[in-house]
Formats: sequence, C-alpha cells, structure tokens
Amino acid sequence: MSQEDKAIQIVKRLREAGHEAYLAGGCVRDRLLGRPPKDYDIATDATPRDTQGIFPDTVDVGSQFGSIVVLVDGDPFEVTTFRLDGPYSDGRHPVHVRHGTLEDDVRRRDFTINAMMYDPVDDRVIDLVKGREDLRRQLVRAIGDPHERFAEDRLRMVRAVRLACGLGFAIDGPTLRAVRSQAAAVTQVAWERIGAEITRTLTEGGARRGVELLDETGLLEVILPEVAAMKGCEQTPDYHPEGDVYVHTLLLLQHLDGPTETLAYGCLLHDVAKPPCRQPAGERVTFHGHPELGAEMAVEILRRLKRSRAVAERVAWLVRYHLRYAQAPNMRLSTLKRFLGEEGIDELLELCRIDALSSNGDLGYYDFCQRKLAELGEEEVRPEPLLRGRDLIRLGYAPGPSFSAMLGAVEEAQLEGELRTREQAVAWVRERYPDEDERKHEP
Repeated sequence: MSQEDKAIQIVKRLREAGHEAYLAGGCVRDRLLGRPPKDYDIATDATPRDTQGIFPDTVDVGSQFGSIVVLVDGDPFEVTTFRLDGPYSDGRHPVHVRHGTLEDDVRRRDFTINAMMYDPVDDRVIDLVKGREDLRRQLVRAIGDPHERFAEDRLRMVRAVRLACGLGFAIDGPTLRAVRSQAAAVTQVAWERIGAEITRTLTEGGARRGVELLDETGLLEVILPEVAAMKGCEQTPDYHPEGDVYVHTLLLLQHLDGPTETLAYGCLLHDVAKPPCRQPAGERVTFHGHPELGAEMAVEILRRLKRSRAVAERVAWLVRYHLRYAQAPNMRLSTLKRFLGEEGIDELLELCRIDALSSNGDLGYYDFCQRKLAELGEEEVRPEPLLRGRDLIRLGYAPGPSFSAMLGAVEEAQLEGELRTREQAVAWVRERYPDEDERKHEP
C-alpha cells in the first residue's frame, strides 16, 4: 500500500466515525503540481482524544496543539484537529489554541499554496484562499496580512525563501516587503529550525536562487553574515574571471543537483574566509590561509545552525582541503594514495570540479585525480594493512610508542609499492628494527 493510500485510509476511517477529514497542506500542493509528496498530513474536526480512540497505534506529538501521529504499518501520519490560534507573544508559539472550523484552520496557515485541502472521498480540492491560482501564477503569497503571519512565526520568512527556490516560484510583492521589514527578528526563532530550513534551501533545488533571495530579503545578513561579507571581495581576474567571491560562490551553488548536506555547505563555505584573508599584492590579491581559517569558520557557522557534529567535521574537511587536489600531480605515490583514499574523497573531488567550473574552467587537476583513481583501483588506494600491532607482538616487539612509527613506516613502504606481501613486510621490519631492547623474545 502506498503512502497516499494509507493517508486516504486514515481519512476514510475518520469519515466513517462521523468526522470531517481531509488531506492537507503541502501534499495537496505537490499533488496539484504533479510532484510526489514527501509526506501526508490530515486535518480533521476530530479531537486528539477522538483520533486516539479510532486508531489503535498512535503517538502524542502535541495534543495540546491538536496533533496526533497515527501509525499505519509503522509509517507516521500527522492528524491535526482544525484549530484557531490565539495571539503570538514570542514570534514562535501561540499563547493558546482552541478547536476551530475548517475555515479557521485554513486561515491560520502560512502561505496560500500550503492551505488547500483535498477530499479523497468526493475527489475535490477545497481552496478558500486562492491557492490554486497562486500555483498557476507560480507565486508564494502569505495568507491575509503577511506582517501578521510573520509576526506569528518568524520562521515563515525563511520558509518563504525555501518554497520559492525549491518550486521555482517568485515571492509575492507584499509578502517580500514584509520579510524585508521583519528580517532582523528572525533570530527569535530557535536556530535548530532556522538551520533545518537553510539546509533544505541548499539541498532541495534552486540553491543559488535561495541564497539570492536570502540576500534580497535581508535574511542573509542576519543568518549568514559571513556569506554576505563575500560580496565585493574582488579576486585576481586571471584565476577568477567570473567576479568577486560572492558571485563565484553563487556559480558553485548553481551547479548543485540534489547534493548531500555536506557538499552543499562545502560549496557555500569553501571560500568563506577569503574576505578576512584578502591581501593586496601589487596588481594581484592573495588569500593565504583561507582554507584553514575557512574550516574553523565553517564549524562555527554550522554550530550556530545546530547541524550535527559529523556534518560540521566533514564540511570543515572539505573547506580545509578544497585546494589540495592541485598538488596531486607532484605528490609522492604514497601521499597521493592516502589523499585519494580519504573517506569523502568523492565529495571533495566533486567540490573541486564545481569550483573549477565556476572560475577559470580548468579541470586538469580534477581529471588527473580521477584518472589515478581509475588506474590504481580500490585495493591500491585503500589496501588492507600488511601488518598490525598484534603482528608486531607476535614478532617479539614490546608494545609501546614505537609501534605507531613502525606501522606507519610499513604502510608508507606498502603505498609506495615497495612491499606487497606480509612476508616481505615481516622481513622488512626485522631488517630495519633489529634493536634487542625493543624485543621481548625471538620469534
């Protein structure tokens, strides 16, 4: 049974129990656009207690706000009671909510294209706010007074940007002006919520347009001032004929197509330290140390956005080493293999490819790395160690600090192609580390 079939099954069971119930919000929008919905929400006049009484498998995720998750074969569907929100005091949460009508529920929502309901029993769309017209016009428009909608929940300003770039829509004029007037207040929202919206903006399509809209609305300066600082940071034209660091970064984002979170942030932040590192050098400019400082800045930015530690560490690695591939042709074989064997190398090389395409277009170093990966293969780039610590103990060496140096030396010789078998490695170690003080007994 498909997700949609399960959602419709929930609607029908609520209807059979005497309640109003409809598919609601984003799934209706996506169905009308011919896009597969990411999830299905149901709106109903049933109270949370009613819903829990009808369905045997539920989770209370916010019954005080009317929301219950119904599980169907383990799949979650949010079922929310029609509600009317009370006043908002903090730009995030209503002081109270009460049960309302279908019309109350529609008019409390954020944007017209997210406020339509679908009745799967009678196969009809319920549209009280001209959402279908805005779909045809490809417009993101707040319901009612946009200033009131954004005062209720400041995150809606960032969501307007994410919807517009993800759908390829424009933002309605009054809605856009309302965002500009309230952009500074977005930090009233929890940074986890802001970070989630920014991540979706970068990964769900239209990342370049998303950053441009963040800038146009004034949100970029508040949420990502380090990215805003790239504007006007000029670069040497022979390496970067495309323009300043901000323009260069936008070009990278334009190349993204369904990227991972880490690649998206790597592209956004790879040159984030160029503004503070910029130094004039005659007719040229230099940015010495920007990969290293950029890695530190990336960690701080991603901490602010409350992204995971694993994401921050990977992005920092991408930023720190995004120029290292240019050294590949001059690396020792062992160094090249270690570089190409790094976890995440595919992502790093993709960043390097996009970076080159967004500047002078020279893919020579990228092509070199790809050729070497193909020539060497997985077994040579990431070989199984010929010796481990337990092998040295069997050979009679006492565990200690010297183990690391010995194993490192064996690995270096293996990667250089000097050692290919365990037997060769054993003989090599015995020859180079014969000191009896490091041995407990003869093998």
